[in-house]
Amino acid sequence: QVQLVESGGGLAQAGGSLRLSCAASGLAFSGHTMGWFRQAPGKEREFVAAISWFGIKTMYADSVKGRFTVSRDNAKNTVFLQMSSLSSEDTAVYYCAASTTVAAILNPMNYAYWGQGTQVTVSS
Repeated sequence: QVQLVESGGGLAQAGGSLRLSCAASGLAFSGHTMGWFRQAPGKEREFVAAISWFGIKTMYADSVKGRFTVSRDNAKNTVFLQMSSLSSEDTAVYYCAASTTVAAILNPMNYAYWGQGTQVTVSS
C-alpha cells in the first residue's frame, strides 16, 4: 500500500519561510518523479515543483521560481519543498505526488499517488 504523508505546513508571515516534507512508503521511491502541487480555495490544483528520480532535474512553476526549492533524499524516501519569501498568494493546501513518468510532469493526471495534503497559510 502506497502512502505519501506530508508535514511541515502551518501559518507563516509574509516574507517568511516554511519547509514541507513528504515521506513515502510502499513504492520504489527512487523510481518515481516526485511533484508538489497546491490548491487554493475555489481554484484548480496547480503544479508547483517536481524533481526527477535522482534529483538531477528540477522544474518549477513560474510563480515560485527563485523562491521555492524542491529536493529529495532517496535514502529516507522523502521529498522536501523549501519555501521562502512567502506571500498570501502561496496560501493553499500543498500535496506531494509520485509519478513513474518523466514527461508531462506538470499535469496532475500523470501522478498515480497522492498525499492527503498539508495546509499552508500565509498572513500578510
